[in-house]
Parts: sequence; structure tokens; C-alpha cells
Amino acid sequence: MKIDFSKLPNKAPEYDLMTLLEAGCHFGHQKAKRHPRMNEYIYAEKDGVHIFDLAITAKQLQLAYNFVYDQAVKGNTMVMVGTKKQAKELVETAAKQAGVHYITARWLGGFLTNWVQVKRSLKKMLDIESGLKSGKFDGYTKFEKVQLEKERIKLGRFFDGLRELKQAPSFLFVVDINREKNAIKEAKNMGVPVVAIVDSNSDPEGIDIVIPANDDAVRSLGFLIGEISKAYQEGKKDAGKSAKVEKPEKETKEVVSEETK
Repeated sequence: MKIDFSKLPNKAPEYDLMTLLEAGCHFGHQKAKRHPRMNEYIYAEKDGVHIFDLAITAKQLQLAYNFVYDQAVKGNTMVMVGTKKQAKELVETAAKQAGVHYITARWLGGFLTNWVQVKRSLKKMLDIESGLKSGKFDGYTKFEKVQLEKERIKLGRFFDGLRELKQAPSFLFVVDINREKNAIKEAKNMGVPVVAIVDSNSDPEGIDIVIPANDDAVRSLGFLIGEISKAYQEGKKDAGKSAKVEKPEKETKEVVSEETK
């Protein structure tokens, strides 16, 4: 999907390169693992390890921030995808704080390409949870209740971070595109935009907004994930303010219309 970056609002902060440096965002992988399409984002090589050009990283992070903010203002939904060990907790914590949907277990095949089936499974999990709490299954045998609980836990592993999702997501934020190849493939097939942290060993082809940075270090991930979730949170907040401002205007028009009659 092509994004018209010229129409994005300028809401991103000016990132201090020292902040990115201290977070370890500049470290890429060893020279031997470099993907040639990442050359434009690399500043130098030190001790056999590629170093990202943090000026470019800052610029791309600003672009990502503005895009995510704009999507949130428009009411579009984001799913954060981070299933690698060092990203799971960071993604879940940031997503919950920002009210964002997330996936930290593993990408469920067909999540985008077969949304109808995924929606059924999500509804099944919510129905089981509701039934267990309300006493709907009180007449079931002990064995049947145990099976229902097992099913709830199984579904919860995949859908716990998606319980409020009503429709297929508008775009994805992905940590480590090598690990999440299936997510990237499905997004590309369905025309769903992808914002991603892309390390020097990855192929950025097909990623709509590349944030070139270290996708392994916890501090780097924590900072970048935090900024993306903050962008979405700020967008939602400003969307709410706009809605409150517009409402009185609508009421005023109605009053004028009544007086005219």
C-alpha cells in the first residue's frame, strides 16, 4: 500500500540522537549477516558490526510516529506484533497502556487472509469466558467444564491481546520482520500497511515504514515500542477532543434550524 507521507500531521518529537545511542538503537548485526537492501541505513562498520545512521533512524521514527498518530486520529486499528522473547513483555505492557491490540504468542496463520474464521474463534473465547462467569455452564458435568476451561486457555494464548478487536486491523506494527515473516506476507497480500523495526540482517522490501534499528536489545526495543504506542495513544486522545468540540456545533445548527421553522 502506498502512503501519502506529505499529508501526515507533524506530531512527532525531535529525537535526540544521544537518546537513541544510549538505548543501543545504533547496533546492527555482524557484517556477514548484512542484507544489501539495508545499506542506505548503515553509517559505518565497527569491529565487524554494522552501525546504523541514527540521523536516518530518528527521521524514520518520526515518520512512523506521525503515521501511527494519524491512523489513531482517524479511528483506525493497530495490532502490535512482537513474539520474540525480549519483545513480548515490552509489547504487552505498552499495548495495554495505550489501549492497543497485540500479539505476543505467535502469529496465527490466516489472521488477515481469513479474518472471518479468526473472528469466530475470538467470539468463541469470549463466549466461553462469559459463560463460565455467568453460570451458563453450571449444568455441565465436571469433565465438560474442565474441557471448556482448557479451550479458554488455549484460545486466550492467541487472542487475549485481541479481545476488543471488532474487525481486521488497519495496519501492523512489527518487531523483527525475520521472525514475523508470515505476518508480513499476509499484510502484503491484503494491502495492510506495516510499520516495523528492521535490523541490518533483514530485507525491508514490502515494509511501508522502516525504522532501522537494533531489534534485539531490550533498551532499544523498549524505547521504540514505547514511542509507537505513545503515538497511537496521543492520536486517540486528540480524536476524542475533536469529537467533543464538534458535538456542540451540531447542536447549535439544530437549534437554528428549529427557529427557522
